[in-house]
Amino acid sequence: MTGGYYTTGEFARKANVTIRTIRFYDKQGILKPSRVSEAGYRMYTDEDFGRLQKILSLKYLGFSLEEIMALTINDDREDMAHSLRLQKELIRKRIRHLEMMEQTLEDTSRMVEESGSIDWNNILNLIHITNMEHAVVEQYKTSVNINARIGLHRRFSHNPVDWFSWIAGQIPFESMERILEVGCGNGQLWQQVPAKILKKKEIHVTDASAGMVEDAAEALEKSGRGCLIFETEDCQKLSYEESVFDGIIANHVLFYVKDIYRALREIRRVLKKDGVFYCSTYGKEHMREVTLLVQEFDSRITLSDVALYELFGLENGEDMLRKVFGQVEKAMYEDYLLVEEAGPLLDYIMSCHGNQGEILGKRQQEFKRFLQKKIEEQGGIKISKMAGLFVCSGQAD
Repeated sequence: MTGGYYTTGEFARKANVTIRTIRFYDKQGILKPSRVSEAGYRMYTDEDFGRLQKILSLKYLGFSLEEIMALTINDDREDMAHSLRLQKELIRKRIRHLEMMEQTLEDTSRMVEESGSIDWNNILNLIHITNMEHAVVEQYKTSVNINARIGLHRRFSHNPVDWFSWIAGQIPFESMERILEVGCGNGQLWQQVPAKILKKKEIHVTDASAGMVEDAAEALEKSGRGCLIFETEDCQKLSYEESVFDGIIANHVLFYVKDIYRALREIRRVLKKDGVFYCSTYGKEHMREVTLLVQEFDSRITLSDVALYELFGLENGEDMLRKVFGQVEKAMYEDYLLVEEAGPLLDYIMSCHGNQGEILGKRQQEFKRFLQKKIEEQGGIKISKMAGLFVCSGQAD
């Protein structure tokens, strides 16, 4: 080690990997050296070991090179701490998954030894558990995307009242006994409601994704909100009886639903006659500067295959809701972002549902420099927000 730097060979030996591996990650743009000497030698630092650890962990857990690049593009200290927490969470889930496999194998082996026969239901269960491995990794990636989007708004919003706190402030939880949330995501909304209020209620926190429900349950139980009822539910076909809920919440959910009117009819069915439905969405001006930025860098980039606000947005949502509900009111959330760091904005962009991963590929570092230059030139990138909440009640004629 010379002057705080390791040569490629020293770095590889210290990390117990081959020089070929280090060169491969360099070539792929995943782990670039901290500097290149005048003689052309690639030089690495102790901080690069942290990035290498993350790369090797994600590789072991089944992520592709493109996904690893997206998840390691930031290398600041805060990002590394967040990265380690996320890796720890996924490792913990994988341990639990392997323990389930081990228990099923033990049960099946014991049954074979005792009876000499095979219970094919146990074998099918084992196959099911084995196939869950892929779902665990996919769920982790989904959680990363949600956290990236929430994180950008949390760090750079102008309004001192964040979105989830504002939503919680629009809903009179104390006056309701039975509440249903459809599409709970990571359960962030319930962190804004005092635990003592929640303990007096029957609250069903649901999502179509079982993995999301599990993540929400774990997060909320840690914060003293384990009294909530966590269930996997598709809002297009709810399992509840008619007229049972005082309030139903759908926060940025309806534009993801395949059949919105079917979902709305189901929600109206399980809502009490005098119950209220709260659903949020955004409009066509929401985050429009982000689209302009990516298309300035490469006009081929599309951040979403479908404009979600066209499916259910602030512009058309009221008309859609009035086909099911008698009264519909709209409340707007006033806010904008002033983004002063390229990394979180890049994370947000890479979390979107479009073709940016395919087009940016190995150009992510170049794109990050492009964003940083824009930030420096403008003193921060101002991004419009256009989001709001529909409050619905009654029955349509």
